Amino acid sequence: MRISAPREIKPEEARVGLTPTMVTALVAEGHEVFVAEHAGEGAGFSDESYRAAGARITSQEDAWAQAELLVKVKEPIASEYDFLRPDLTLFTYLHLAASRSLTEALLDSGTTGIAYETVRVGRTLPLLRPMSEIAGRLAIANAAHHLQHHAGGPGILLGRVPGVVPATVLVIGGGTVGEHAARAAVGAGADVTILEANGDRLRQLDELFPHARVLMSDTHRVEEELPRADVVVGSVLVPGAAAPKLVRREHLSIVKPHALLVDVAVDQGGCFETTRPTTYDDPVYAVDGIRHYCVANLPGAVPVTATQSLTHATSPYVMALARGVDSALENDAALAAGLSTRAGQLHSPGVAAAFPDLPAAS
Repeated sequence: MRISAPREIKPEEARVGLTPTMVTALVAEGHEVFVAEHAGEGAGFSDESYRAAGARITSQEDAWAQAELLVKVKEPIASEYDFLRPDLTLFTYLHLAASRSLTEALLDSGTTGIAYETVRVGRTLPLLRPMSEIAGRLAIANAAHHLQHHAGGPGILLGRVPGVVPATVLVIGGGTVGEHAARAAVGAGADVTILEANGDRLRQLDELFPHARVLMSDTHRVEEELPRADVVVGSVLVPGAAAPKLVRREHLSIVKPHALLVDVAVDQGGCFETTRPTTYDDPVYAVDGIRHYCVANLPGAVPVTATQSLTHATSPYVMALARGVDSALENDAALAAGLSTRAGQLHSPGVAAAFPDLPAAS
């Protein structure tokens, strides 16, 4: 099979879908591998390292054109839609429920789209987890920065110092992102509250965080906790579907005027009603005087770490797809759960629910 890794062109994104180690393994099985020039530089891999592993270094256009299987990190942006075609299998994060335009482009082109974020093993999402771990920690690191006076914040230290009331952090959603955000915030010495709606997960979190408040999440509890928080981290995930809006615009009136809202669910549309995607170049905006931090590709800030963590998880699935997409989907239920589009039809229930007027497989 011909397998390609293009250069990511989404703003401030330097991760890459294939590493030289993966190229070596693919070439050893007889596959042809194409890597767009400079695709791995931000992640610490030179073009020469890919050549030494057996890849052909090509232009961005040729990387797309040569591919039967294209392995990316982020979802295609509008300028890449023309590269989509019926004989292409695309393996990447897609987040289709948050993007009708991309969903329609994949359906119109007939591309087979397999989404990292909905590959499922039992109740776990093994290809989303590594980036969620990083995103949760970066959410707190960036919140700590934007609480500082020189960053436009109120001048509050996130951590604890003797004799001073610590910053309060409210984490809404106790999945992987929420867990790692809470770990970072507790480690810094903040006063942390975690809201989680699943009873079994709530008990796990209560054992993991004896020095945090772990509470059952519902609308009333969110409204009770918002006025206490200096930082609110939104980390609610419904796999493959649009994130529920748990903080509404009217709630901003009860939030502290200096508070920072960090929405890590922005890729799935955000769990704050007032969320809109931002970039690291211009990460913060205000709605009704309340600052929002909604960078859509948080792990892109650490592409070396993030690429290594992601590709450790994706590598077995890439190898399986390279041996045959049909057989891989048929023989691996986890991978089949990631199938989002094929032959002009939606295969993801979450995306179909978001866009009920689009054609879906029965």
